Amino acid sequence: MQYVDEFRDPELAKALLAQIRETISQWPHPITRPLQIMEVCGGHTHAIFKFGLDRLLPEEIEFVHGPGCPVCVLPMGRIDACLEIAARPDVIFCTFGDAMRVPGRNGSMLDARRRGSDIRIVYSPLDSLKIAQDNPDKQVVFFGLGFETTMPSTAMTLQQAKLRGLKNFSLFCQHITIVSTLRCLLEQDDVRIDGFIAPGHVSMVIGCTPYQPLCDEFEKPFVVTGFEPLDLLQAILMVIKQLKAKAENADYVLSIENQYSRIVPNEGNKLAQKALKDVFMLKETSEWRGLGEIPMSGIQLTPAYSEFDAELRFTPAPQKVADNPQSRCGDVLTGRCKPSDCPLFGKSCTPETALGALMVSSEGACAAYYQYRREGNI
Repeated sequence: MQYVDEFRDPELAKALLAQIRETISQWPHPITRPLQIMEVCGGHTHAIFKFGLDRLLPEEIEFVHGPGCPVCVLPMGRIDACLEIAARPDVIFCTFGDAMRVPGRNGSMLDARRRGSDIRIVYSPLDSLKIAQDNPDKQVVFFGLGFETTMPSTAMTLQQAKLRGLKNFSLFCQHITIVSTLRCLLEQDDVRIDGFIAPGHVSMVIGCTPYQPLCDEFEKPFVVTGFEPLDLLQAILMVIKQLKAKAENADYVLSIENQYSRIVPNEGNKLAQKALKDVFMLKETSEWRGLGEIPMSGIQLTPAYSEFDAELRFTPAPQKVADNPQSRCGDVLTGRCKPSDCPLFGKSCTPETALGALMVSSEGACAAYYQYRREGNI
């Protein structure tokens, strides 16, 4: 199968691993601690564990599992606000399926649906638009969740809603941006990430250049990467080659490289970017589960589309709910610990009884560890 089988070739994987080991062996000085490479996207995390890449690499390389899973960083208070709106008898609340089991203070959307709220799973924002057209006597709310990957489809749906003059459709906006989050991580004193495997799907929309300020300011290499085993191995090789060059020559300038050029143009998707600029604007600050408040990381509607803002239409009570104090989701997201270091992991927190969002989402690091690295499941 083109673009799949070619990127799972065992012989090519062996060749890339040999190059990685050779690069490490030629380091200009002893490596006293593992080189930490953050794979930002949850899709990368699962590919790493599914194909066992972490076990094939030299011990000098360590993965840090980043915050690139929007469900994983969804605050409990935002879930509670959604449930408050969904409980109204005149509301049909639409969401993607991966948000259904995320726990809030008063349960999940799945629990709320069992209690009688009309909460429906959709596969596209346009599905919720059709539901609004088919139910003119109901207020239809779409839960917009995700990074820049999913934002264009939400933006274009709102453009259609405005064009059609729909008055019973609105958006609960939980879209977030990736670059501000990475900046927040890099500004923390005890985070020591050496390089980044940047998300392929997000970069397909925003391109490669938005990472440049982080690359320049914090002197970290970024490699935009695909999701197959050879993509990831090649990206790791590209990252460590840059780090080795920097170790050999302090004047070497670290850069952004595009491993995923078969999909990601360096300039991104201009049409999608135009839609985002029309519909969305940055919020001054947004809460992230496990990470706290991050400036200029969240998204809200521009004044031209504020009539579709569900929070203005229904004014749910502001909610800020503390995470379980025993949970170490934030430490996992910042590379301070592994999922298995959390006292709740695999005990009270499992995919069936998830207490933290990293275990709920199919892209969460804890779910990946539970599936592929749990004791007895190796």
